[in-house]
Amino acid sequence: MVDKKTICISSDPLFLEDLSDYLEVLSNPARLKILKFIEREPKETNEIAAHIGSTYQNTKKHLDRLVSTSLVKRDAGFGRETDRGIAPVWKYSMADGGLQTLVKTLGIFSSITVPLGYNDIEQHIKSVRTAYSGTPFSSGAVLFLIGGPADGRVFLLKNDRIAIGREDIDAPSPMSDDMIAIPDPYRAVTRVTKPHAFITRMERSWQIEDAQSTGGTFVNSERLKPGKKCTLSQGDVIDLSPGAHGARFLFISME
Repeated sequence: MVDKKTICISSDPLFLEDLSDYLEVLSNPARLKILKFIEREPKETNEIAAHIGSTYQNTKKHLDRLVSTSLVKRDAGFGRETDRGIAPVWKYSMADGGLQTLVKTLGIFSSITVPLGYNDIEQHIKSVRTAYSGTPFSSGAVLFLIGGPADGRVFLLKNDRIAIGREDIDAPSPMSDDMIAIPDPYRAVTRVTKPHAFITRMERSWQIEDAQSTGGTFVNSERLKPGKKCTLSQGDVIDLSPGAHGARFLFISME
């Protein structure tokens, strides 16, 4: 299984340089302004250039860097009507799930101890998180699903008490912020209609408790007693019914 030291960073210089480059792309003030501008509606290059107060050429360079992160996508569209007609243009928008991916990335790398000599990584993370403070995805906490068919899915913890379990295909419940339903292939996990576990927001922390599940709920390899709450810390690993058909989550606090 895992021990308490669940998150570590590779000491490989190539990995660290790649991470630093990725974060540098995002921490640039002009690019952060672009991300916020295109978050809800696709925009063409001229509109973006006017919004950030830059030239077309410089804006295009910023957009190319953002597309390289896979957070931004470029699609063909139509520009404004002129005397000459309507011309096709490139329009830029956040990729599907792009903002959630950004939050997940920042959360994961905010949980690591950066080796000496790479302080720029911490500064870049801080810059991006500061720029996105106040957005729906910048506060609270998330559960990051690790492994299985839904590997990488991010669940935002929006409510004060949330049931966690496997989706019930025989008695589907309307999805809401009160529950986290993972796909049926995680069949060792109790169905969400009879939750496997509950996660609760306290005044300054999050807690998890097992709901008398068959397979059990584990935090950093330690099984919880049913009904007894366990306070979660940044980077904790949560296992619901450990094994091939269980579910493993990484807890990431965004506060």
